[in-house]
Amino acid sequence: MTPPLRFALLGCGRIGQRHAHIMASVGTLVAVCDVDEDRCRQLAVRYAAMPFVCARQMMQEMAGAVDVAVICTPNGLHAAHSIAALQAGCHVLCEKPMALTMADARSMMAAAREAGRHLWVVKQNRFNPPVQAVKQLLNDGRLGQIYSVQLNGYWNRPADYYENNWKGTLELDGGTLFTQFSHFIDLLVWFFGPFVPEHACLQNMGHQHCMEFEDTGIVTGKFESGALLGIHYTVNAFRHNMEGSIVIFGEKGTIKIGGQYLNELDYQSLDGEPITGLPAGNPPNQYGSYTGSMSNHPEVYRNLLMVLAGKGQMINTVEEAAATVEAIERIYALAGRPPAPAVRCSEAVSH
Repeated sequence: MTPPLRFALLGCGRIGQRHAHIMASVGTLVAVCDVDEDRCRQLAVRYAAMPFVCARQMMQEMAGAVDVAVICTPNGLHAAHSIAALQAGCHVLCEKPMALTMADARSMMAAAREAGRHLWVVKQNRFNPPVQAVKQLLNDGRLGQIYSVQLNGYWNRPADYYENNWKGTLELDGGTLFTQFSHFIDLLVWFFGPFVPEHACLQNMGHQHCMEFEDTGIVTGKFESGALLGIHYTVNAFRHNMEGSIVIFGEKGTIKIGGQYLNELDYQSLDGEPITGLPAGNPPNQYGSYTGSMSNHPEVYRNLLMVLAGKGQMINTVEEAAATVEAIERIYALAGRPPAPAVRCSEAVSH
């Protein structure tokens, strides 16, 4: 009988704690790491895991005792922590975004190849029932030629979300597209392949005192097929998240995935049978004063277990995760925004 997988967690914040619960249900959580010593020890006690406040020390002392390292540290540390874990012989599951620059994304992929280990990036919105239904629709060619696509992300993030932590900093957060809407960009890549942004207007309208980058953006571009793309995103929706949607206009149909989190089939007019019988999706992640994307993380782990057992393929590839980083990096470069600075920190910070 195959022994249970041994997991290590880097980053014991809210999303890290969600991961810890799932890890313990599918394997054994053997080590946790965070610079917040109290938070780290509390989580370690809960799961009978070894606590560490330094990522480098954890990798050294747990060498050979960890199968999969899960990276839930701030965005700007994902590359450094993933590479360290790969070099220590672990498979790696990294929270989104993969990295803040393509240079770091390439370094992560190179480290995985050199170590002969898997590197995955969490893209849980791919498991939303309407998302999977539309993906199948596109795979079957039922929409014919795609004419244009509109992506909308209208969310709310209050000032206290950014205050007194790493969020809102260029170095560790990286930008609204990386933290709030990278799942949305990922679905564009998954559905239609890479795209080239042509115009980008970004501005900080309501968070000048608490974040170092845009809170609103309007972007236009094209896919390699020639289909037009429009993106409108903001974290200034009043009081609550309003909408997360993708509208597709095709030769043989129009369809909209909507709701607040790309979790509802809002509209369809198709040549042929409509989509019916979709199961209810999972609820969104709740984080106190704000709400995040859909809580499909158990599906991510089920997929990971199948891959490691040799019984399937990961629903998302590391190349697709890197394509999302590249698209966001191009949008920011087009808008004249400086890239996120490189971070080479060995510490693990709460996500």
